[in-house]
Amino acid sequence: MLPMNRETMIDPSDRLIVIDRTKRRRTWIIAAVLIAVAMVGSYFLFGRADDPAPAAAPGGRKGGGQIPSVTVVVPGRTDVVRTITASGALAARRDEPVGVAGEGGRVSNVYVDAGSWVREGQVLASIDRSVQGQEAAQLAASIQVARADAALAQNELERSQSLVGRGFVSKADLDRKRAARDAAQARVRVAQAQLGATQARIGRLDIRAPSSGLILARNVEVGQVVSAGAGGLFRLARGGEMEMRASLSQQDLSRVRTGMAASVQPIGLDRSFAGTVWQIAPIIDPQSRQGEVRISIPYDPSIRPGGFAEARIASGSTTAPLLPQSAVLSDEKGNYVYIVNPQNEIERRAIKVGMIDDEGVTVAEGLSGQEAVVLSAGAFLNPGQKVAPRRQAAR
Repeated sequence: MLPMNRETMIDPSDRLIVIDRTKRRRTWIIAAVLIAVAMVGSYFLFGRADDPAPAAAPGGRKGGGQIPSVTVVVPGRTDVVRTITASGALAARRDEPVGVAGEGGRVSNVYVDAGSWVREGQVLASIDRSVQGQEAAQLAASIQVARADAALAQNELERSQSLVGRGFVSKADLDRKRAARDAAQARVRVAQAQLGATQARIGRLDIRAPSSGLILARNVEVGQVVSAGAGGLFRLARGGEMEMRASLSQQDLSRVRTGMAASVQPIGLDRSFAGTVWQIAPIIDPQSRQGEVRISIPYDPSIRPGGFAEARIASGSTTAPLLPQSAVLSDEKGNYVYIVNPQNEIERRAIKVGMIDDEGVTVAEGLSGQEAVVLSAGAFLNPGQKVAPRRQAAR
């Protein structure tokens, strides 16, 4: 019987051929080993020449892995317009309440409505004056009586003066006549003053505009009984002038001056209005730590007091490095950036951020503008780490 590692076959000449499978397996194993040795040799001869040098680990230690490539920019110094952004309410620059100046009464007529333009002294509403009219007529009649009495007293005095020289009238009688004449003339003046006071009260029954401007609100109707303590019957924007009352932080408030230009955009509108800072609050609210800045803006039908708006106040210009927002990082220690030093190592640099807008972040302190700042500093960077910087042109 043949061993298990051998096999037989019969060729065409009827000869018996014995094949040894052990020898054939050994041949295949030797061929496979030679191929593997050739591949390993090729890798060491050609493959390692293309591998990058090992990257430096943080702290200068050598380690495995490639040196990361980072994009840097040298920002230089840019002329940046300082812009302070604020929000607040729209209002009339001078909101004047118009109420009852006299004793009041029943409203007989209202001549204007909200949205009407009026001139100074124009009658806005009238109060019934039938009773006051009768009083004025009575006082006018009393003036006529007083004048008649004064004229009679004057005539009596003149006759007495002509008789004094003849001895028919004593000096004492003449003095009494003169006193009676003076009293009669005084009563005329009293009656005239009373009539003038009544006419003045009647005039105050007309509710008049204290200045020219725009009626913002009407709070009175015909037939309503009003009095001096009834409050404002109308609200008037003097001259139609409007303003925005912007709330600013204490830091921003210190940079604002009267006369500075501002741009005001009401919420919901796609356009803004040019304005001017005309008043800065002398105090700061102790609760909110904010102060109010009042920005005057011209009248426009789309500006409605009580609405909300945003303002951009141009507070001068400065020269400072300007960085994209992606380059500025922040943690519990404050704002900072990563820069690449001449040895191509990462350094952390603390900065003080100035203005932030669509153009980028203005660096107030911490950079001279000549440093190579990493544009997008992710968490994979660490101080002391070696990098391969690629410079990008500053904007």
